[in-house]
Order: sequence, then C-alpha cells, then structure tokens
Amino acid sequence: MAGVTLDKVVKAYNQTVTVHGIDLEIAEGEFIVLVGPSGCGKSTTLRMIAGLETVTGGEIRIDGKRVNDLQPGERDIAMVFQNYALYPHLSVAENIVFGLKLRKVPKSDIAERLKRTAEVLGLDELLDRKPRQLSGGQRQRVAMGRALIRNPSVFLFDEPLSNLDAKLRVQMRTEIKALHARIPTTTVYVTHDQVEAMTLADRVVVMNKGAIEQIAPPEELYLKPATRFVAGFIGSPGMNFFPSSIEDSGEALSLRLSDGQSLVVPAHRVDLFRKLAGKPALLGIRPEHFALDQGPVAIDITAGLVEPLGMETLVHFDLGNDPTVARLLPQSSIRSGAKLRLSVDMNRVHLLDPETDLVLV
Repeated sequence: MAGVTLDKVVKAYNQTVTVHGIDLEIAEGEFIVLVGPSGCGKSTTLRMIAGLETVTGGEIRIDGKRVNDLQPGERDIAMVFQNYALYPHLSVAENIVFGLKLRKVPKSDIAERLKRTAEVLGLDELLDRKPRQLSGGQRQRVAMGRALIRNPSVFLFDEPLSNLDAKLRVQMRTEIKALHARIPTTTVYVTHDQVEAMTLADRVVVMNKGAIEQIAPPEELYLKPATRFVAGFIGSPGMNFFPSSIEDSGEALSLRLSDGQSLVVPAHRVDLFRKLAGKPALLGIRPEHFALDQGPVAIDITAGLVEPLGMETLVHFDLGNDPTVARLLPQSSIRSGAKLRLSVDMNRVHLLDPETDLVLV
C-alpha cells in the first residue's frame, strides 16, 4: 500500500485548463471516490495519477516519491477501465496472468497468485472460459483480477460499472466494497454516479469545472454540504432550492418564499438565519424533509406528477416558480392535482448565500 498526494496539480490542453491546481492527500489503504458531472476533470485527474496524461503543473507523489516523469509501468499502480479490455482469444486465466508473463514472473509464482486471485473474485470455475462466454459482471471481475494479481500499491478505477445494468451495478458495488475490506489497497475510484460514490467511499471528492468543491466522508457530505453545487449534486433526487427573504417580526424570525408562504425559523437556528437578514437568501430543502403530516411548520401545495415507487412516493409540484419534489411515505391516495399540506423539517433545512453559493454553518 502507498499514500498518494496531489499538490497543486494542473492540467491544460493548449490554452484550455481542465484541472485547476487541485490538492488532495490520500492515506494508505483509503478508498477515495472522485465524483462529478461529465467534464469536471475527474477522469483526467485519475489518468494523471496513472501516468496516462502528463501533468502541466504541480506534483504527484506515490508513497512519497515524485512520479510526474515516470511511465505508468514504473508507478506500481493497476488500473481498471470502463471497458473491460480483455483479449477475446485468451481464456480467463490467460487474461488475468498476461501482465505477469510479460514481466517474466516465475511460473510457480504465477500459478499461486492466480489461484488466490480467482478464489477472492469467485472465478475458480471460469478460468478456462473465453470472455465471450461470460456475463458483463464476470468480465468486470476478470478485469479486476488482472489488476489485483499484480499486488500494486494503488488501484485506479475509471467508471468500471457504467457498462453494466442497474441490478448488476448494485451487485458489483457490493463485491468491490467487500474486496477492499479483505485487501485494503489504496484505491482511487472515478464515477459520475453519486450513489456509487456514497456507498463505496471512505471519503468522497466532489469535483466541478476542474476544481474540488468539497472532500468529506459520505455522511458529512450529505448532511453538511459546503456549496450549492454539492448540496444539489449529492442526493437523489437532489436538494430543492428556493429564493427567499428573512423577515424579523421582533418576536420570531421567518422565511418568506417566492409564492408568499412563510416558514418560521426554530429558536436555536435564529442566529444562523439572521446572518442574511435584509439580504436575498436561498433555502435548501431535501425531498425527504417534507412530510404529509401536521408538523409545526407547513406549506400548502398542489400535487403535479406523482411517482409511486413502492417503498416511497415522489410528489412533484411548483412552489412559486420553483420546480420541487417531495419524498413521502407510500401514499396510494395521492393523485395529480390533489391539494396537500406538507410539513417542513426546519431543523434539517440549509441556508445559502446566493452571492457566494456557500452553505452557511
């Protein structure tokens, strides 16, 4: 295992900068996930760590050693790609050990490593098959086996599950998490799927437009987002945002929404909300912080699209000019056009400064 350090790393193509001087410290054995929308620089960052992209500025260190000028084969890393990149004419066993044969590793050592790797990944009975005889999940396990058998200092995963169907992605997420628990090699994993990021990572690195927005464990990222981008990106469906103004009656503080309704601020949060008194404010409410009950703070809405999903019901509606979604307990009686009163958990809402897009804490 080895730690990985990115120190003010920059990547530019001619005059276009795609990664803007990012800093990241990855501890030995840590599972880090880089997540963000397409074009945010996450795959470019991974490829710079791997040596597949040159570094325009800054420094990358693996196990304390500067690797900017080292070839990929000299960095003691192993990479699993989005496409499995298996040799179709070779068997599963031959695909897994291919790299070891190129390095002229002794046959006895290869056989021992192959046995151990196949057991870990559940490939024992598939070693004689060709890739065309395997399912998508089995092919991905073979690709992982090819990386695992090398016993590298760092694993790099570049969206390895994006070619799989939804059910298989869930299964493979579980297998990757279990594999890291058994063999805690330092891992850097890239995905655009925030659910993947939250379920796999020790810490999540949220990237946007070539910069890091926030680095935090999954729970903290969800409960305490630092910026509007993070608050909106993490969570499915994402957080709802409402332009609002803060009104102080002298006896209580309240939030006036664009449709004229007001939400009373709890006493213990008054000092936080008062920071934006007299200024434009942005209120963030996650879909699950609405409820169909008679809470102390509530709003009246007209249901639009209703999505009954079995374990929950998603209700879409407009609050003023702002499209909104609420995640409610299963309610077979809710229909489009229904008049509903939804309580709001004011202890869980977020207040943002629209001038900086920062979440106030």
